[in-house]
Amino acid sequence: MSIFGSLLHDPNLWHLNRRSASGAFAVGLFFAFWPVPFQMWLAAAMAIPLRVNLPLSVATVWITNPFTMPPIFYGAYILGTTVMGSPQRQFSFELSWDWVLQSIETIGPAFLVGCLICSVLFSAVGFFILNYLWRLSVKKAWKQRIQKRYPKRLK
Repeated sequence: MSIFGSLLHDPNLWHLNRRSASGAFAVGLFFAFWPVPFQMWLAAAMAIPLRVNLPLSVATVWITNPFTMPPIFYGAYILGTTVMGSPQRQFSFELSWDWVLQSIETIGPAFLVGCLICSVLFSAVGFFILNYLWRLSVKKAWKQRIQKRYPKRLK
């Protein structure tokens, strides 16, 4: 994280409030669907100028981890083929550079379109859901405080 230097000293990157949490969740979900290495660095690089919670944005990227990546990325590929109207191709994964180059030509476009759609869609949905849940939690806490303070008023 030293590449970000003094930018990390902004206190907004470390505070947890409704705006920073929902924004960080959106940033993390956005980069979680990108099929690139170092997604955490990308999330951190975006969290800094947006001034959202840095640890939460980096942690949210781990929704796609080695166990969840295959089904998530396969779902993105299926979505991409559906949106593009292209046929689904059978493929088997190989850990080689030749396979990557061949796949970019065959399944790559549909896969990348699906990843882009999932990235935008889930980040927006995540932002609004977390924002709503945060507001709901604050409302509930206020109700409980009022009820404790004035138990006979609210029945």
